[in-house]
Amino acid sequence: MFDKLGAAKQMADDVKAKLDTITVTGEAANGQVKVVSTGNRKITEVTVDESLLNPVNKEELEDLLVIATNRALELAENVSESEMRAMMSSMMPGLGGLFGK
Repeated sequence: MFDKLGAAKQMADDVKAKLDTITVTGEAANGQVKVVSTGNRKITEVTVDESLLNPVNKEELEDLLVIATNRALELAENVSESEMRAMMSSMMPGLGGLFGK
């Protein structure tokens, strides 16, 4: 039993390491605001088009940053869930359907 627990922990660690190498991008305002996240939901980059860097647009820019960040984190969550489902189905092939959406 401990061997299976050790193998499960190793597989989970492997998935986490893989998710660190996967990036997703959330966008707002037709790509004028982009937020990049790893599959582990760590924001790594924020890009803002210069046309939005105007004090008059401050509130709009803040709203767009929230939208793009939430989109990136949602995509990262989807990638994470997919990788975890794949790991679980490889460990317990008969139970793979339990982890689907």
